[in-house]
Amino acid sequence: MVIKAKNIFTERRLKTAVNLFVLQTVGRYKRVRFRKPEKDKIAENTTEAISKMTIRDSSVLMMENAGSCLPCTPDEERQIVQDLTNQSQIHLKEGNLYYLISTSWYKIWERHVGGDEPLIDKLSSDSQRLDGVSSERPGPIDNSDLIENGNGTEGDSLELRRNLVEGQDYVLVPQQIWEKLFHWYKGGPALPRKMICVGTRSEKIVEVYPLSLHLIDSRDNSQSIIKLSKKASIRELYENVCKLKGIKNEKACIWDYFNKQKQSESPLNGMDQTLDDAMLQMDQHILLEVQVDGGYSSHFDMDSTGNELALVPLEPSRSSLTVAGGPTMSNGQSTGYRFNQYQGSSLGPALTDTDEGFDSYNTVKKGERGGLAGLQNLGNTCFMNSALQCLVHTPRLVDYFLQDYSDEINTKNPLGMHGELAIAFGELLRKLWSSGRTTIAPRAFKGKLARFAPQFSGYNQHDSQELLAFLLDGLHEDLNRVKQKPYIEMKDSDGRPDEEVANECWINHKARNDSLIVDVFQGQYKSTLVCPVCNKISITFDPFMYLTLPLPSTVTRSMTVTVFYADGSTLPMPFTVTVMKHGCCKDLISALSTVCCLKSDESLLLAEVYNHQIFKFFENPAEMLNSIKDEECIVAYRFDRKETGKVKIQIVNRWSEKSSSDYLKGGERKLFGAPLVTYLEEDCLSGFDIDNAVSRMLSPLRRTYSSVKAHKGEENGFLAEADDEPSNSCDQPMETAELEDSPSRELSFQLSQSDHKITNWKPIKKDTIIKPGQHIKVLLDWTDKVRELYDPSFLEDLPEVHKTGFTVKKTRQEAISLFSCLDAFLTEEPLGPDDMWYCPCCKEHRQATKKLDLWTLPDVLVFHLKRFSYSRYMKNKLDTFVNFPIHNLDLSKYLKSRSGESYVYDLYAISNHYGGLGGGHYTAYAKLIDENRWYHFDDGHVSHINEADIKTSAAYVLFYRRVKGESMVGMGETSQSHSC
Repeated sequence: MVIKAKNIFTERRLKTAVNLFVLQTVGRYKRVRFRKPEKDKIAENTTEAISKMTIRDSSVLMMENAGSCLPCTPDEERQIVQDLTNQSQIHLKEGNLYYLISTSWYKIWERHVGGDEPLIDKLSSDSQRLDGVSSERPGPIDNSDLIENGNGTEGDSLELRRNLVEGQDYVLVPQQIWEKLFHWYKGGPALPRKMICVGTRSEKIVEVYPLSLHLIDSRDNSQSIIKLSKKASIRELYENVCKLKGIKNEKACIWDYFNKQKQSESPLNGMDQTLDDAMLQMDQHILLEVQVDGGYSSHFDMDSTGNELALVPLEPSRSSLTVAGGPTMSNGQSTGYRFNQYQGSSLGPALTDTDEGFDSYNTVKKGERGGLAGLQNLGNTCFMNSALQCLVHTPRLVDYFLQDYSDEINTKNPLGMHGELAIAFGELLRKLWSSGRTTIAPRAFKGKLARFAPQFSGYNQHDSQELLAFLLDGLHEDLNRVKQKPYIEMKDSDGRPDEEVANECWINHKARNDSLIVDVFQGQYKSTLVCPVCNKISITFDPFMYLTLPLPSTVTRSMTVTVFYADGSTLPMPFTVTVMKHGCCKDLISALSTVCCLKSDESLLLAEVYNHQIFKFFENPAEMLNSIKDEECIVAYRFDRKETGKVKIQIVNRWSEKSSSDYLKGGERKLFGAPLVTYLEEDCLSGFDIDNAVSRMLSPLRRTYSSVKAHKGEENGFLAEADDEPSNSCDQPMETAELEDSPSRELSFQLSQSDHKITNWKPIKKDTIIKPGQHIKVLLDWTDKVRELYDPSFLEDLPEVHKTGFTVKKTRQEAISLFSCLDAFLTEEPLGPDDMWYCPCCKEHRQATKKLDLWTLPDVLVFHLKRFSYSRYMKNKLDTFVNFPIHNLDLSKYLKSRSGESYVYDLYAISNHYGGLGGGHYTAYAKLIDENRWYHFDDGHVSHINEADIKTSAAYVLFYRRVKGESMVGMGETSQSHSC
């Protein structure tokens, strides 16, 4: 046997590998605990044997000995997989093999190799670096949780569970990595999948779920399942069907039988066309007819209700073109052949593909109701149906797409879809606005959508807002009136008036982007960036299509801080304030200053208390608040500004249950309560000065019953003996000779100067002089007499920054208003560490502060409520109820421009999301403006809903239309009406 090793493969590592090799060879690895003599003997014999072997090529990577039994260390496994991952990303091409691996197994492996970052496309969000300590080696690869029945051995014949989510249920690894992992761990089953190119931009994706088609044989009504790649051709479909049924290709005729209806007047006959281009959908039906005696064995020309269909030519419509300029559609079918027509035209497929389940939609008969048709769920497409219903009930879009818009289709825009998406959407809108309530299957639209946005292909659940954003952008590019976009160099504001800069930016934007979507949906906001170092201000004006509003609970945090008064004027008081999550200590101090009525000549010093001592002072106002955890205890010391610059002294409290004499002899003493902080002049650091300062800070803690007696003997900041009994807290019975002559008895308190760790300390006497230093720590011993005079409970039980109740559901939060969400969106905040701004003056990236302001608003204003939050270790959905106005939403006061116009809006549509992450269900509420009635669109089901019932915690995307007219001015709901 020949072992190839690295040069760095030292003798020590060789011995370690030998031990592992020996234990694995005898089959007792991680099973039998060897006695040390046995282990040493085995290792000695094996080492001697290996020393006789030839190490021929030390420059070759160690793990090239795939046939060797020598195991890899976790670090070597990680490095090998990392290298193979990098290689696979360079050589991406269609046809590459990838393998599914269960995420649960893969995470165990990642922890084993000590991965702080996922190796495969950063999918495993919970992997943690274990500081060089690898977890237990995982067992064999186990993909049983990905398979329908949980077992199997053949990858090609296994049925995957439906609706698996990449990253959550499985990871995809290249073939080379699978081979390595399988060599190291065995197991399985292997689940190979091919990479394919989809869409007009040939985006590469791994086809996890091949296309599954339900084949109906018209001869005996039998059904079979045919599984092919969506990139397979119609010819391959014929070959597979004929092989399965044992018939010749020329005898077979296969029909697109979606919804159990023939979708055209001709069968599938474009032999070189892919199944994807033919718009065949997952789990749909296809119909096989076999030629017998010159005819076909078909008795399936029926609709889904079982009624026979007369496949005869219908009376053609009067116009030879649709409103978009395409061929006429009669009874939902094209008058020409589906695949042969318009070859070479980019508009051909968009004009000839059809949807089903509607009557002639060329005109809507007078007096009949339109806009009440539902959309069929094609399989987890409720997100698409919800967004579409909101858009097709936008009055400006309805008016536009029901007219002739062919002149505005931009077929040459490289950023668009050559007009196909706009035509597909327009055709779908016209069908939905035809008379009747027949459910429409948006199959053709989904096919176009998947071609240009492969992320929406397949049948996984997606986000309705993401679809909406893509669709509006795609419609804009397809309808962009600008055919040649000019190059425009943007200028800096350079102190010019905002009105001038904003107008210039909008003109430049319109020079490149001019469409119905811009006219209806786009507004403009002002963005201000300020450099924290040189105070450079950068102002830009940018367009927006919608506003993503954070829920205050997602961008803010509640922080409880206990404020101590250094002058002893008031008891310590906890205050709870709300600050930005990504804010800094300056923001926390500002919020505290407001609630505790800080004077202009006062300041606050933040500190973290841990183990009854100051763990850290937050003296840098720019320090980020995310460094403060919810379970920590934060205090703020309130000082006069003139105190800053003096010597800082920390007073730490401790006590003992023993008598005073035993106490001072060295009895056990414990720290308790919150420390106190004061400032003293450098020339005032005597024991008397510190004792006086302590007395002043503790004055609010005096007990009521002893206040009169204490006052009688108080003089010059410390207590003298009273006539009836001693009131000095230090005048305990002290018989020890060493204390009778101690000058410390003249002080009010027993004080000691300590080192930083409180391992050594020495008593402070009245005339003790403390050497000035950066940090002076003094111990205050609470004797029984001191406890009689002062109540220490006010120093104990500091509240945590934020304590979450375990009995309260996290999704049940107090209701908030739409205005508070808008305020959170417009609040100034620092940029994140990963989103630094390059300052042109400093010539460096800075963590600038950013402030957004609304400048102009569009006619249709879309609010996206940011209910979903994602982090490395947590995914969450907020079901917080947001109270939003239905009528007269007045945003005029939010605008920074001085146009003087009124911006009052009415709600007309809502996209709702019910359930949690990775699933749930989408519906829509939409208002028919002419009827002034609201309807609930739940896929194919459409029903009336009262306006009072449309406000729910499921509201996700809100659609408002601007109401123009003097009657609305002054009547709208404003932020002031929701300020409470």
